[in-house]
Parts: sequence; C-alpha cells; structure tokens
Amino acid sequence: MAKETSNAPDGGFPRPPFGSPLDLAPIFRARICRERRGALAVGLACVVSLFAIGAPPAAAASGRITVQSGGVARTALLVQQRRLKQARRPLVVILRQAREKGPHQRRLFGLEEMSGSGGPILVYPDPLGGRWSSGPGADAAFIRDLIAQLVSDGLVDRRKVFLVGIGDGGFPALQLACDNAPSLAGVATAISAMPVDVAAACKPSRPVPFMIIAGTADPVIPFAGGKSSLTDQKSDVASVDAILAIFGKAAGCGESRTTTAIPDRDPRDGTRAYVDRLNGCKVPVELLRVEGGGHSLPGRPLTGDAPRSGPHNNDLEAARLIWDFFRKAGG
Repeated sequence: MAKETSNAPDGGFPRPPFGSPLDLAPIFRARICRERRGALAVGLACVVSLFAIGAPPAAAASGRITVQSGGVARTALLVQQRRLKQARRPLVVILRQAREKGPHQRRLFGLEEMSGSGGPILVYPDPLGGRWSSGPGADAAFIRDLIAQLVSDGLVDRRKVFLVGIGDGGFPALQLACDNAPSLAGVATAISAMPVDVAAACKPSRPVPFMIIAGTADPVIPFAGGKSSLTDQKSDVASVDAILAIFGKAAGCGESRTTTAIPDRDPRDGTRAYVDRLNGCKVPVELLRVEGGGHSLPGRPLTGDAPRSGPHNNDLEAARLIWDFFRKAGG
C-alpha cells in the first residue's frame, strides 16, 4: 500500500505549494460511487485525479449531498481529498454568489488549488431558489444543520469550522458570524456587506478571527455604506469600517491599525492593495482594502458583473490570502 504524504501542519490546513504550476495536467480516472456516512446520504459522482507535479499525489472526490433543514431538502456540493487516514478534518463552508453556478464558482474562487492532499473538506451550499436571505432565516438554519450533520457523521472537527461568503453569499455568512461565533474558527467575506439592521443587532458572543476583502470604488457594494445594488440584495448596508468595528469590539481590539502595503505587481490596473490589521486583538481582525478596486475578487477573472464591476486588482490572490488567514487562525 502506498504511503500517503501531506503538507498539512498538525493535521490542519496544508501550506499551499506556492510557485507550483497551476495549469495542472492531471490524468483522470472516473468512477461512480455511492457512500453513506451515518444519517448523511452522499451521492458521489467521483472523479479521482492523480497529479504528477506540485503537491503529493491526491485524489479529490466531489458530489452532491442532501440535508433536511426546516422540513426542506437542501443541497450542497462537497469536495474532499482522499486520504488513507480518515480522521476528522477542518471544514470550509463557501457561500458563493447566488447567481454563479457551483462548478463555475469553484473555478472562479480557486480555493481548491490551495488544498493539496492534506486539505480540509470544502462544501458549497446551494441557495434556495437561486438566492440567499440576509437575515436569521432559513439559510442560516440550513448552514447550521449542514455543519452539525457533517460533525455528527464523523467527517468534520467541530473546532475547525471556517466560513467564507462571496458577494451576496456574504450576507448569510455575516449573519452566522453574528449569531454563531462560538461555532466558528474563522470567517472571511469578500465583495459583500451587512444590512444596517443586522449590523445594529450584531453582537458576537466571543472573539472570532475575521477578514473582509473590499474595494473602495465598488459600484455594487458601497465601501462607505449605502444602498447595495446586488440583484437580489438591494438593501441599505453598513460601511466596511462599521462591520470591521463589530468584530474588532468582540475581539477586544484597540482603536489603532497596522497597515501593510501589498506589492504593486500590476501598476496598470489602477488599484493598490493594503492589509489593515486591528491592533491589540485577542484574535486577528483584518481588512484587505483595495484602493480604487471594484466589485471583483483580487487576482481572479472578472465575474458576469464585469461591465459594472469597476477596476480589478491583479496584485494578489484572494483565495490564497484567505487560506493563509485561516491557517494562522488554527486551521
């Protein structure tokens, strides 16, 4: 039996093979499998990929899972790297932009490129009816039920559950961060916001590592607060600084910040990226501020909103930044 190797520190997030080619040339072996773990029925159309370069050989299996939540059958796409040692793993829940199809969002965000053979389980929940809710409703309950089921079935380490929200997927992610901080090991949102009524009521019960990625010239989600023009989230939203202050207060941060400039690798894109870290915090609370940046993930191809997205930053990979943030937070 071949011995599996992993680049994961302490069984958590692996260190990504930076500098490795991303245009991998896999040899695919396809197989159809069906698996049942506890109460969770997992129908998997498995694609086992053997990679010959970069990270150690790994096999990624993906498939749709169904969870009953509030009397409704909700679905999600689950992705995990095959490992010989079936221990509980960290979990990253990615709430994608509702109008983006799951497979496209996976390629767009690029988090799986960082995972390697020792990576966490990734799960992409599907919005009900093609849209996310912004308050403490069915979507927040679904995510809680999904996490609880994966923990119950022995797949996930409940102490290492991380949450990512992108675009309108950030609305339920931020609601969960407000209401369920003790259950989360870290939260990151990108090109998203929090409705003002949610912000007024948000009081996380414990510090939670938090990162927000935002462009100061975003024409869809105003950096300084105001009316969001997302297709399904046309609400008044709090400013990025107000959102950061909520989680900074929960983490006991001081009023000062330390700012680090990201190297300007593409001077022609018209933007500059900075990491603002709140000082004196019990856990890290950070803002990736893209000065002049629009409504797009830094370093990634523009989405379907491209004509109205505004300037796009090419200086760093948002997924890589989030991955490293979660790893430092204990992933």
